[in-house]
Amino acid sequence: MPVLTRLIPSPVVVDIRRGALDDLAGLLADQRISASGKLAVAISDGSGRALRERLAPALPGAHWYPVADGTLDSAVKLADDIKGNRYDAVVGLGGGKIVDVAKYAAARVGLPLVAVATNLAHDGLCSPVATLDNDNGRGSYGVPTPIAVVIDLDIVREAPARFVRSGIGDAVSNISCVADWELAHEVNGEEIDGLAAAMARQAGEAVLRHPGGIGDDAFLKVLAEGLVLTGISMSVAGDSRPASGACHEINHAFDLLYPKRAASHGEQVGLGACFAMHLRGAREDSLLMAVTLRRHGLPVLPEDIGFTADEFVRAVDYAPQTRPGRFTILEHLNLSTDQIRDAYADYAKTISS
Repeated sequence: MPVLTRLIPSPVVVDIRRGALDDLAGLLADQRISASGKLAVAISDGSGRALRERLAPALPGAHWYPVADGTLDSAVKLADDIKGNRYDAVVGLGGGKIVDVAKYAAARVGLPLVAVATNLAHDGLCSPVATLDNDNGRGSYGVPTPIAVVIDLDIVREAPARFVRSGIGDAVSNISCVADWELAHEVNGEEIDGLAAAMARQAGEAVLRHPGGIGDDAFLKVLAEGLVLTGISMSVAGDSRPASGACHEINHAFDLLYPKRAASHGEQVGLGACFAMHLRGAREDSLLMAVTLRRHGLPVLPEDIGFTADEFVRAVDYAPQTRPGRFTILEHLNLSTDQIRDAYADYAKTISS
């Protein structure tokens, strides 16, 4: 009987622990990612300077490239700057914008990418996608999965707590995203990848049900692992489907309708996930999600992030337009504005009781 398997695109190294950054040079050499130490390291122009001073003695063969912002122009400039220099790999050292710029640049010049995340704000650090600002707003660009992911919990602790909270919202929203994917499968026959769905859902459940808080190493490690697994789930699926559903449509609507007032990605998708679970009738799950997000200091009502109920209703009404062709609970119910308003009133009453 034949044994059928598939190869899963994933990092060859995932190092999540305290002090991981101190061993970066050794890790790259030991894993034969860069035995020569000749690296192109992308850093932020501000906070990245301190990390450069700390790491430069251990990486004498590295060249350092400050990145101005998370735009497509910056990514193209980085690719042009490193092209032809015979580096072993590109290292993206910083938050999500720096990592995404480095991902795109590495793909453009055909080099492996090492993601060294300094915060846990979202699941993009290990995903096969680079999200970059462009002339039309923001675009998502397919890139190879990072060859290595390094997350130093000591560095994560130094970042503002809001970044960890954002990551919590993004991870927990997986539960709603997978439910939307399963709905699309049941209603429209959309193909679903069971392994990708399981990885994304379990990553979200692990964060949702962990008793710790943002000050605990054990919780931070589970969150970091969950975000990495979510990124890999997207590689397995070949699509963002495992981690992008109605909650992300609502997030995009906030960004488009209220660009100067929008909260963090994780705050908005967490709120969107709670409401989406309520819409699909999973009220106990919605309530558990709301309780957990509140415990970590995340919003569960639009008022928590400075929006009125009417503004939230407008965002939910507009949300399906942000991802044409994606089927979620919002497209399935196809609620009128008045029906969304009534559903929100019921949601707010349920989670506030």
